[in-house]
Amino acid sequence: MSDSRRPTLQERRDSVLDETILSPGSVKINVQGAFIADEVASITGNQPDDGAQHDTRCIRLPNHKGVVSHVALDIGGSLAKLVYFSREPDSKELGGRLNFLKFETDRIDQCFKVVQELKAKQQPLNGSQPGELCIVATGGGAYKFYDEMKNVLGVEVLREDEMECLIMGLDFFITEIPREVFTYADLDPMHFEEPRANIYPYLLVNIGSGVSMVKVSGPKQFERIGGTSLGGGTLWGLLSLLTGARTFDDMLAMADRGDNTTVDMLVGDIYGTDYSKIGLKTSTIASSFGKVFKMKRQGEDDAEDGNGLSNGDPQPASGSSDPDRAFAPEDISRSLLYAVSNNIGQIAYLQSEKHKLEHIYFGGSFIRGHRQTMNTLSYAIRFWSNGEKEAYFLRHEGYLGSVGAFVKRQPKIWGRRNSFEE
Repeated sequence: MSDSRRPTLQERRDSVLDETILSPGSVKINVQGAFIADEVASITGNQPDDGAQHDTRCIRLPNHKGVVSHVALDIGGSLAKLVYFSREPDSKELGGRLNFLKFETDRIDQCFKVVQELKAKQQPLNGSQPGELCIVATGGGAYKFYDEMKNVLGVEVLREDEMECLIMGLDFFITEIPREVFTYADLDPMHFEEPRANIYPYLLVNIGSGVSMVKVSGPKQFERIGGTSLGGGTLWGLLSLLTGARTFDDMLAMADRGDNTTVDMLVGDIYGTDYSKIGLKTSTIASSFGKVFKMKRQGEDDAEDGNGLSNGDPQPASGSSDPDRAFAPEDISRSLLYAVSNNIGQIAYLQSEKHKLEHIYFGGSFIRGHRQTMNTLSYAIRFWSNGEKEAYFLRHEGYLGSVGAFVKRQPKIWGRRNSFEE
């Protein structure tokens, strides 16, 4: 006679644990009650001097019970993004958190060092053994640094398709995490969207070094429909040449302090007023960097007339007696940020119209929660759509690929509406 006895609760728990340990990187994530923490997490009590930037808040998973035996890496041309799970510190209760770190790709060795530290610290807490941790990697660096990752870290490295991971990460945030997706405007800086199940189709505008625009029709149903080479790498590269900034965050900080009107030609500079007949305000940018040639030529003319300036010296803007205000690095930064962001926003709108896509999500490491960037992208979408469309942003926008890689190893059915329950 066959044994038709149903397994006990303990036997089911043991089975899940065995399955998890035998299949590194495969675990059902319980996101019931998930929320974004108020504090910025850190591996230790102090900010580590390891090149890591803890610049975003962790996601708390208070009901997760399973063993997590993998970390995820998205290694791009400029930044490497790391996502890992940790138990709640000094607590015997169930639950844990997803943590987010980023590194400059040029310092990838520092990233590997942090992964080694996680391997040593987190395995006892997660109940796994030294040989059971694996890395799920995506992005170009998943191939470029594949051999180095295996040799240095001594763990299995699973490589996943970059675009597929981006989509899975975005789907995860849209459908599962409260107060993650938001719209931005001057009068309503962060209006949060509730998680929802009916999300397709939509447009993903992923802004990294370059820009990819992806039409997503369903789970794993996507196509790249366009893009532009003028992205974060363009801004970073040109401002490296034109200013003394050494990091992208330095450039964004300078843009905050800048005045683009000393560099850009506005509608008011041309007409003396607005051009209301075609909907252009006085402050609308007519030509990015449009004043530079005129100002430079005026400086050369004054030098020839013996006014004390040599060829190439800056000419004060608007009659200012302070020559440092002309072509100031801060003004250049703000002008170029507007130029790149406006260009991306307009192309995104045109692609959404061409493919009849209502929702436009912006992701990638270019945005970084920067208000001017979000405001410019939002304004472009609202302006070109006559207010019919919105730009949607994410609080973890730079981690779509790494989160997608993290959840890529999941069973097909999981999430808030299909979480594992004992």
